[in-house]
Amino acid sequence: MTEQSLLEFALLDEIVVICALAIIVLLICHKIRLPLIAGFLITGVLAGPHTLGLVEEISNVQLLAEVGIVLLLFTVGLEFSIKRILEYKRYFLLGGVLQVGLTVIAGCIVSLLLQRPFGEAIFFGFLLSMSSTAIVLRTLEEKRETQSPLGRAAIGILIFQDVIAVPMMLVIPFLGGMPFELDSSFLIFIVKSIFLIVMVFVSAIYLVPRLLDYVTSTKSRELFLLSVLTICFSVAFISNWVGLSLALGAFLAGLMVSETEYSNEAIGDIIPFKDVFTSFFFISVGMLLDLSFVFMHPLMVILMTIGVLLLKSVIAGSVGLILGLPIRLAILVGVTLSQVGEFSFVLLKSGAVYSLGTEYHSQLFLSVSLFTMAMTPLCINLGNSLIKFLHLLPLPDYWKAGLSQQNHLEVPQIQDHVIIVGYGIIGKNVVQACKQANIPYLILEMNSETVKEEKLKGEPIFFGDATHEIVLEHAHIKDARVVAIGINEAIAALQITSHVHALNPNAYVIVRSRYLMEVQPLLDAGANEVVAEEFGASIEVFSRILGHYHIEESQIDKVIKELEFTQLRRIHETVS
Repeated sequence: MTEQSLLEFALLDEIVVICALAIIVLLICHKIRLPLIAGFLITGVLAGPHTLGLVEEISNVQLLAEVGIVLLLFTVGLEFSIKRILEYKRYFLLGGVLQVGLTVIAGCIVSLLLQRPFGEAIFFGFLLSMSSTAIVLRTLEEKRETQSPLGRAAIGILIFQDVIAVPMMLVIPFLGGMPFELDSSFLIFIVKSIFLIVMVFVSAIYLVPRLLDYVTSTKSRELFLLSVLTICFSVAFISNWVGLSLALGAFLAGLMVSETEYSNEAIGDIIPFKDVFTSFFFISVGMLLDLSFVFMHPLMVILMTIGVLLLKSVIAGSVGLILGLPIRLAILVGVTLSQVGEFSFVLLKSGAVYSLGTEYHSQLFLSVSLFTMAMTPLCINLGNSLIKFLHLLPLPDYWKAGLSQQNHLEVPQIQDHVIIVGYGIIGKNVVQACKQANIPYLILEMNSETVKEEKLKGEPIFFGDATHEIVLEHAHIKDARVVAIGINEAIAALQITSHVHALNPNAYVIVRSRYLMEVQPLLDAGANEVVAEEFGASIEVFSRILGHYHIEESQIDKVIKELEFTQLRRIHETVS
């Protein structure tokens, strides 16, 4: 076997070992509810040279990790569109600037107090300011809160962090002591950089849209994916040739595609590749961690972890208050953004090239980062516990209102009305029907911007979380005749249904659900009627097929009723 074949076999061997170990670790993490990123970091720790030594050539893994970073920045660029910035503009511009700026300042002050050089102090502030987009988004999606005020605030700040990481990478060489001189090489660098920016701008307007138009006309998914990857790696290569990073080039490539109508399709195709290769990035970071360092300095690691969590929670929570969020939501925003993020590792690797920080500080940061990520679910639960504890204290009414989210809920007296929970498509249709029938109604909505907009139109809409009994009481639930729940969060809908049934058993409760399996639990909780989208869509298709065969409507209705009975019986048997 040739030397090249041996090297290729060694790479394949290491990939198999890493993947097998990752499967075991991730299954354990899933059982104990640890974030996946923490699982990849743990995999790296175990496989690395400081622990089991299963991987000898870390450079092979780092090569795959570099591809992961390129794809990660490319997807960030794809998602960084003007439309999305406008959607989260207040949280992005004001919240993001304040959170990153205050955290960088705090990290810099702490480092200076520890007598670290000024450049290194700013660098530590950079590392500290990042939160984990992957962990936070996953947590919000699991809780179905991506469109809630908490979700919008957290996502807006996270988008700003992802974007600001790019200029941070450009500043790192100068923090590491690279001289800033206006010589001929620097001027050449400026010219090349201008060339890159102009090329990206021109390509985004003229070249890329036409290229993708032509590619999509072939209806070849493989050709489209190959074209998108070629754009990504080509711009990354040109960026590296100019003297900038591969990651920056990938981000610019993402921007080029983001302004086309094919950006969503590109994201859908790239994400599986990104997930695979970024997992190798986190594993490669884990390989750098020396567990013996943690065992040698356990008190330091624990104190620093607690310090980072508290500092970031306080800063992010304070930013939430500045943004005008209720105290309860500000606390939740603080704990949600309290961990160290994946872009911190990208910056850490860039800083290592320019000798920013010692090996001791790198190991300390890696240890603390791993623990903050692993503790994110616990921190969020502690945030909820803290809110419940504050409720028990003799606080002023203003604070109590902020903790309960009631400061925006002042509902005039009303009775025999319909309470509409959620002002989405279903909520708007119910409102239209109530207007035509002259039925009194009020709306409970968690999107503060929607509430402001609709209030200006004269709608009786109020900001409040209907999963809290006190919100329903303020909405005069005891005098309501009907409650229509049109939100898409299954757990929240179940809680609301249970509270409504307890507060007003006579209220007729209609709930919208997405899946058939959600129907029986809602009926058990007190719902009078549950409309499942999954079943409704299938009935609609089925009835139209029968209609196409000229089957009488009475016969169609009879078949539909039989299907409904059969489906409900199956659901009941499955639940039992």
